[in-house]
Amino acid sequence: MKIQQPRRIAHTYEQTLNGTIQEIMPLYCPVRELDWCESWSPKAVYSHSGLVEKDCIFITSHGEEDVVWLVTDYDVEKGQVEMYYHIPNTLVTKLDIQLTSVAPDKTKAVLTYSKTSLSEAGDQALKEFTKGEYDIMMDSWEKAMNHYLSTGKMLRGLPNF
Repeated sequence: MKIQQPRRIAHTYEQTLNGTIQEIMPLYCPVRELDWCESWSPKAVYSHSGLVEKDCIFITSHGEEDVVWLVTDYDVEKGQVEMYYHIPNTLVTKLDIQLTSVAPDKTKAVLTYSKTSLSEAGDQALKEFTKGEYDIMMDSWEKAMNHYLSTGKMLRGLPNF
């Protein structure tokens, strides 16, 4: 058995979203993300409701690899979303989203990605997961979501996220 300290990096970003928790939560969904995220392209979604829910599993691509995502927590009352994805022999990533209402139509979203390396390829991925790159991704995500919340349409031409 091999036991070692994890090689892990986490970055957190705070967004201000122009909507209520009840409006925003459904958008953290592998199906609904197609409405507002230009680069999003899930291959399969396993869900009782057809949308995001606790224990929902979905698959995306990462190069030649299939990436399996698992939603481990989805609680609208708490404004909490937690999901993990695994890139085989490379990384396990945890995404934690916490929403807090700050005004009748404003919500603070705190998003934390924690990546754990499983190999040399994972170590390289951790080196590339810089705070600067993360901030660009989260800023694009915030702009795209706010545009969708105000217009009902996708904002195109942002950096991929």
